[in-house]
Amino acid sequence: MRDSSRLTRRAALGLTAAVLPVAAATPASAATATAIGGERLARDGIQVGSAAGLPKKLTARSWLIADHRTGEVLASYRAHQRLAPASTLKMLFADTVLGKFEPTRTYRATDADLADVPSGSSLVGVKPGILYTVHQLWQGVFLRSGNDAVHVLAHMNGGIAKTVAEMQAKAEDLQALDTRVVSPDGFDHPGQVSSAYDLTLFARHGLHDDDFSSYCSTRIANFPAGGKKTFQIQNTDRLLTGAYGLGTYRGMIGVKNGYTSHAGNTFTGAATRDGRTLLVTVMHPANGGNEVYKEAAALLDWGFGRGSSAPAVGVLVDPLSEGGASASPTPSGAGAKGAPGATGRAASGSGGSSSWRLLEGAAGTVAVLAGGAFALRRRRAAVADSGEKQGS
Repeated sequence: MRDSSRLTRRAALGLTAAVLPVAAATPASAATATAIGGERLARDGIQVGSAAGLPKKLTARSWLIADHRTGEVLASYRAHQRLAPASTLKMLFADTVLGKFEPTRTYRATDADLADVPSGSSLVGVKPGILYTVHQLWQGVFLRSGNDAVHVLAHMNGGIAKTVAEMQAKAEDLQALDTRVVSPDGFDHPGQVSSAYDLTLFARHGLHDDDFSSYCSTRIANFPAGGKKTFQIQNTDRLLTGAYGLGTYRGMIGVKNGYTSHAGNTFTGAATRDGRTLLVTVMHPANGGNEVYKEAAALLDWGFGRGSSAPAVGVLVDPLSEGGASASPTPSGAGAKGAPGATGRAASGSGGSSSWRLLEGAAGTVAVLAGGAFALRRRRAAVADSGEKQGS
């Protein structure tokens, strides 16, 4: 999926988002906050231009729905709240590393490549000594959310620490300033956070790449088992394949789901109907299992229906490297509830604050890595009735 057009309407929205009408549900205490993509996205409460038909039973701690082509945010709830992302952070890993290696390149996995995979991780089944193509490893990342495949690719990229630093820099370029990267796989680590806004940015950027789009929409593939043997793997995105009592969502094209005992369920999806593609992110609904998919599907239904004429409440900004206006930080405590230090967006800010954020992220990474090459938090947790592995 390629989308290189830049609409005048979208540019105008980025400049005028701060003066859009305030949702009735927004507390006055948040009225002075501004955020990347428009000041309404920093507010507490549901932000929507027209609430007609909006799903009423949404339990997620944060969610957002946007138009892929224009970047217009149709509705959101605590868009910049920082929460544990689980394996949805693998979208940023792909945004950062996917273009570095030819799909046909081969690599023989080693014990060292797999030694730092967190205990309890979701795995695709990478084994030391087996020769894999890069294409197969990315299938393992996207379909099975394999932390083992992530770590092999990260070691090919120069190691975990280098990859984490590059991911943080990529997030900075994408203006995903709620995100702090500690591990490339999204597994639970102290300080590793993202937001519904940032995850949607990762998906939107990734879907501009044909390989990213192809991997996230692949339902079934064969994965090497050694010698000439293979075994079948299926995508864990239940709206894409249908599983655990859910049917496939009409028009679904990916993108990435995630689950850990700390993060709960998180999902970013994309679907196309009648030539229009919508992006949706749902983070941490009240219940596990299928709830994250049901709430995502309900928001997509609204977006393709009554939400198609709803006035935008914000915008997904362009990367700095593609001409996006730089950001300025919101004063500490002025952001959305639960998101201390949430980042503000001036319509035409200076680049100095962007550098400040990069330094802040680098400092966090250094603190995590100071005790050694990479400290992994190992956890074995019982998986709830969702049937999903940690880090999936």
